[in-house]
Amino acid sequence: MSGLQIRSDRQRAVLGEMRALLALAGPLTLTNLGQIAMMTTDVLMVAQLGAHALAASALGSALFFTLWMFGVGTVTAVAPMVAQARGRGRDVRTECRRSAQQGLWLAILVSLPAIGLLLLAEPILLRMGQDPALTGDTMTYLMPLMWCMPPSLCFIVLRTFLAALERIRPAVVVTFAAIFVNALANWVLIHGKLGFPALGLFGAGLASTLAALFMAVALGLVVGFDHGLRRYRIWSRLWRPDLRRLRELTAIGVPIGAMMTLECALFSGATLAMGLIGADAVAAHQIALQCASVTFMVPLGIGQAATVRVGVAAGRGDAVAVARAGWTAILSGCAFMATMAVLFFALAHPIVGLFLDWGDAATAPTAALAAGFLFYAAVFQLADGGQVIAAGALRGLKDTRVPMAIAAFGYWGIGFPLGLAFAFPLGWDGDGIWIGLTGGLGVVAVLLVLRFRQRSRGGSARHDRAHARPGAVAVEVP
Repeated sequence: MSGLQIRSDRQRAVLGEMRALLALAGPLTLTNLGQIAMMTTDVLMVAQLGAHALAASALGSALFFTLWMFGVGTVTAVAPMVAQARGRGRDVRTECRRSAQQGLWLAILVSLPAIGLLLLAEPILLRMGQDPALTGDTMTYLMPLMWCMPPSLCFIVLRTFLAALERIRPAVVVTFAAIFVNALANWVLIHGKLGFPALGLFGAGLASTLAALFMAVALGLVVGFDHGLRRYRIWSRLWRPDLRRLRELTAIGVPIGAMMTLECALFSGATLAMGLIGADAVAAHQIALQCASVTFMVPLGIGQAATVRVGVAAGRGDAVAVARAGWTAILSGCAFMATMAVLFFALAHPIVGLFLDWGDAATAPTAALAAGFLFYAAVFQLADGGQVIAAGALRGLKDTRVPMAIAAFGYWGIGFPLGLAFAFPLGWDGDGIWIGLTGGLGVVAVLLVLRFRQRSRGGSARHDRAHARPGAVAVEVP
């Protein structure tokens, strides 16, 4: 076969992979944005109760979100398990069903200790020196909110299962329906509408739990009754244990959860460090971080899609397709984030103007700080996008322990200490913290990309040789 024909075949394969990747990443990104929309709704609704209530809910949300992120990471181990089962093509329905069922059990098992820790939040917060009145209101919010953990993680399992089957649209519909359910529940329960008592912060936490329960039940009904999905019989003999599979899911998922928690803690630590500089620095930091968080949803969706595409290729033992799926995702995500970086550079002033009035003398200093932070955020999000997609590709290979170690080293061995060093001894303040964040994420991104390169190295060359030799067989995945 001629070199020209080989290049033509490769180009067609890459274009096909790009179409499949974007078809899956688009709906996944929408579900991520839907989650942000619900969180924003909660903030807006609670803010109507006053600054004290907002502070109490923010403290409670920080505690809940940290534990929830660990749970989310742990149960997303279902994705590579289901994707690789599809790739192998043997007993697909049985393998997918058992992985999803054990994922649901894992969601419950992760939720129980998390709820236990949240029940102990009040004495922990008091020991940390938090104001007793604020701590009391935080517990008022947390008491109903903590029961959101089991249904929300079960929803994540079902959403991950559908993503691995590349049938994510039902999860998108349920997520956007839940935005309205959450908003209505907040309106009714916080303020006492439609004959219900006004429950304030307790109502806000209860609304989130009801929304999560709606999402889990609605998607569970879809999985159980949809013509194309009911053949997997997810709810058949759910009580039967599969300890071997549960152990495998745990071994894959716990490092993912730890990695996500390490990143979440890094940003929490950065915010606390900003608080040592001043209120203006904290506010400006939050504006820049919020902008970066919105654009981050796209590479996050691409990374989730990469887990599936790489996992399917790995399951069928096709190293060439593994490399193609991973590199297509990494390059696509970096191209998007590079575009967003240019927009952050060019439009920093009007972007900050969406949050603060440049003409107001009281907010102008904060606005100027936020615009400066956006320049760092432009570079920062290139690294953040690269690391989340590379990590997603590695998860498709069930490679999670080394990425966890890389994240711990990059975030807490380099990023946070570097940020503190630049901010305080060197006197660069908030700029120094953002430089540290960018440096730490940059190290993680480079190391994860190199890790994926190592795991997929040689696939293209072997593919060319296989085309050149009639009768050549598929290669093994590294």
